[in-house]
Amino acid sequence: MVVMAGELPSSKLGTIEHWNEVYEKELADFEDTGDEGEIWFGEHTLKKLVGWLENNKCVGKDFNVLDIGCGNGVTLVEMAKRGFVNLTGCDYSLQAVELARNIAKRETVKIDYMVMDILDLENSALKERHFDVCIDKGTYDAISLNPENSKHCRELYKKSLCQLLNTNGVFALASCNWTLDELKDFFKSDFDLIEELPSPKFTFGGVAGQSVTSCIWRKIS
Repeated sequence: MVVMAGELPSSKLGTIEHWNEVYEKELADFEDTGDEGEIWFGEHTLKKLVGWLENNKCVGKDFNVLDIGCGNGVTLVEMAKRGFVNLTGCDYSLQAVELARNIAKRETVKIDYMVMDILDLENSALKERHFDVCIDKGTYDAISLNPENSKHCRELYKKSLCQLLNTNGVFALASCNWTLDELKDFFKSDFDLIEELPSPKFTFGGVAGQSVTSCIWRKIS
C-alpha cells in the first residue's frame, strides 16, 4: 500500500462498517447492562473541552452546538448537565444515534440526534442550518483513515465544517492522529487557533509527548 506524503495509512477505523459493528455491540451492552460505552479520548479530554466551552465568555449556554460524529453522545450529555440548551449531535452510524438517544433519555436531557454523514452535507437535514459551536472528538481522525482517498475526504470535511459553522464560530477539536502543527497547517485557511488545551503527557524512549491534541479554533471566513 502506497501512502501519500502528509496522509495517514488507511484503516478499517475509517469505514462505516467498522463503526456500525462497534455501536451495534455498545447498543446491545447498554440494553443489557446500562453501560454507555467508551468515552473517546477519555474523561479528561471530554471535561477539558466542555469545561473550556462552559467557562469562556465567547460561548453562551444558549449557543447552537453541533457534535460532529457524536457516537454515544456523552459529550452532549455532559454539556446538557452544565446548562447548554441548544444541542445537536450527528453520526453516520444509525446504531450510534440510537444509542445516543437512549442514553439521553435515561439521563433525562434534551438533545437532538440525527443520522448524517458530514462528507455528504448537501443531502442531509443540516444543509441549511448553522451553528455557533462545532465539536469533534475523533471524527476527523476517522475520516483521515478512510481507505478511499483520505485527502479528498479531509477536504470535504473542512468544506462541510465551514458551511455549518457561523463566521467567528468556535470549533473544538480533539485528535490522536495529528499534531498541533499538522492541524494548524490544514485548518489555517479558514480557522485561527485560539488555544491548545493541556493533555495527559507520556514519555517513550526518553522523548516526551502527548496522546491527544485538544485545541480550540475560531472560524475566520
